[in-house]
Amino acid sequence: MNDQNRTPLFDAIVEYNTRKPAYFCIPGHRYEKGISPIWREAVGDAIFSFDLTETPLTDDLHHASGAIMEAEQLAAELWGADYTHFLVNGSTSGNEAMIITATHGGGKVAIPRNAHKSALMGLIIGGGNPVYIMPELEREWGLHGGIAPQAVEDMFRDNPDCRGVMVVSPTYYGIASDIKGIADVCHQHGAILMVDEAHGAHCYFSDRLPQGALELGADMCVQSIHKVTGSLTQSSMLHVKSDRIKKSRLESNLTLVQSTSPSYLLMTSLDVARQDMAARGKEMIDKAAGLAIDARERINAIPGMTCAGRELIGRAGIHDYDITRLVVSADDIGITGFDLKKMLFYDYNVDMELADYRNTLAIVTFANEKEDLDRLVDALEDIAEKNQDGSLLPLAKKLPEQPEYVLSPRQAYFSDRERIPWMDARGRIAAEMIAPYPPGIPVIYPGERMSDEVWEYVEAFRQRNGHLHGPSDGKLSTYVVVR
Repeated sequence: MNDQNRTPLFDAIVEYNTRKPAYFCIPGHRYEKGISPIWREAVGDAIFSFDLTETPLTDDLHHASGAIMEAEQLAAELWGADYTHFLVNGSTSGNEAMIITATHGGGKVAIPRNAHKSALMGLIIGGGNPVYIMPELEREWGLHGGIAPQAVEDMFRDNPDCRGVMVVSPTYYGIASDIKGIADVCHQHGAILMVDEAHGAHCYFSDRLPQGALELGADMCVQSIHKVTGSLTQSSMLHVKSDRIKKSRLESNLTLVQSTSPSYLLMTSLDVARQDMAARGKEMIDKAAGLAIDARERINAIPGMTCAGRELIGRAGIHDYDITRLVVSADDIGITGFDLKKMLFYDYNVDMELADYRNTLAIVTFANEKEDLDRLVDALEDIAEKNQDGSLLPLAKKLPEQPEYVLSPRQAYFSDRERIPWMDARGRIAAEMIAPYPPGIPVIYPGERMSDEVWEYVEAFRQRNGHLHGPSDGKLSTYVVVR
């Protein structure tokens, strides 16, 4: 067993900076000397000495054989993987690489309709053909639930040539699917299971949370270490625990989606975040869980406010639930999630992660303090006291049914296209994804025909000035379709 207290990449950079070589490499700022004075005044100078490039001491991400390789090996051991790759283009690049590897030039891969938009990017780059699985809807909260193993079994019955399945677990909202059951189904059919575990790196460190995907039989998973476990934004990891993955193919695919100028700041943050989790991960994650448990109880005691919890388990394919996610609803007093999020920020200086029509979401991490949760709870109490005359919101609607599949995402992306008025988009073949964001769940992919149901769903969201990812016209007055 390796010494998890080691920080190979961090140590290599410290050693390099101790040498103080005459520097003629990229980046051009030469430590702090080329940095804007106003930035230096705000943040100090030391951090800029970690923004280096490939040197004899700092290794090469794309051909790791030294400090980076050692740091990746330590991460693999901690999370229980056979091997791990650092990602500097976020979990987006990891999801893309997994899908390209699974489809390998055009094969089928099963993807839930609530997959992150990076799944579409992987299909376009790799030319894969998607088979979509619709998650169930948890109607009380209007949340998209989990993927049941039986749904995966049904998919294989109709698509026996499917090479892999991707599952998002836990989701943005903390909902975990039955990963072990799905893994068993996939392996019985000779397929691989890929898990978008961007929101689940912390699950390996507390028995209060869902088990990690690698512990449950996933072949590959991607984790956004920056989301809840302490690294810098855009830094993630791809873990493999399987003999079903061709390592050389995966590594080649990673070169397609990762920068050739990887940030050593991001990679160093992965190295030291891993060391921190190894040293005190249970303590850190149990702290977050404790803060969330206490806040949830207090929120549920506020008349007109509710906060989802483990009572969701067993509904709508939900196998487990991440209690560090506080899904808060004020629908009993007629306040939408969008409006609640705005109130909290502009009136109370409390910034939530996201909102949908019914809910707003707070992500609690080990770096939060009790006073943060107190401010949230106090703000919700005040909002509830001032808004007791509201009316109930309508029940959440389910996602539209999958539109007609006409072209693969790659075919649609590279087809001749034209821009038309949004009002004329019904019946046309989409050339752009539309995903209400957050959490970025596509309701139509490139290559699908715009149904009346999808058009009306998107139009209702547009009328509420909801944020849409995918369309090049952000206001969606026009839309790009296949000519």
